[in-house]
Parts: sequence; C-alpha cells; structure tokens
Amino acid sequence: MNLYEHTIVARQDVSAAEIKQITEKYSNIITKNNGEIVQTQNWGLLNLAYMIKKNKKGNYIHFKIKGPTEVILNLEKNESLDKKLLRHMTVKVKKFDLETNYFSKKEDEEKIMSKNKDLN
Repeated sequence: MNLYEHTIVARQDVSAAEIKQITEKYSNIITKNNGEIVQTQNWGLLNLAYMIKKNKKGNYIHFKIKGPTEVILNLEKNESLDKKLLRHMTVKVKKFDLETNYFSKKEDEEKIMSKNKDLN
C-alpha cells in the first residue's frame, strides 16, 4: 500500500454545505477504489499566491490516503471535471505526520499547549 497526501482547492464562493458534499464525494471515491482515508483536514478559506480563474482565495481540503495508485488516478480524473474545484495536488510520502495541524488557529494551539502542561 502506498501513502499519499492529497489536497483539493475549491472555489472561494462554495458554501460550507457544499464543502461537506465535496469531502464526502471524494471520500467515497477513495473507499470504492480500495483506498483508506487515514485523516481528513479542512484547512478553510486561505489566500492563493496568485489569481486562479478569477479567485483570490480558495477552500482547502486535505486527505491522508493509504491505497493503490488507481485510487489517485480515479480521484484526479473526477476532480479535473469538477467545476467547483480550482486545483488539486497529490504527494507520495513515506510516512504520515498525524500530530501536526499546520493550519489550526492560534487559540487551538494554546489550548493544546495548556493541556500538555497540565498533564506534566
């Protein structure tokens, strides 16, 4: 089994309900093709480095996937046809970093740090 990190960038005008539908749609594609979703993260609305299809921002969804290459091929085939998506990217990795959430808010990080101090 291969390990992949897959990121989708959806349009900035997509609603929260549509983000949930997009996440479910691609999660189903992964599981139907003998893949396993290890973790899903919704990074939220972030600025793009440059305008893409008249959008300055994008909604980021990140999947950590375990499965065969066919999973990624089917995902990318479906994503290229989806009008709600701006970009997608897949990176093959050797192991997952499941502890670090790079796009969490600072308030969340402070809560985690205080919990860790309380445990020690």
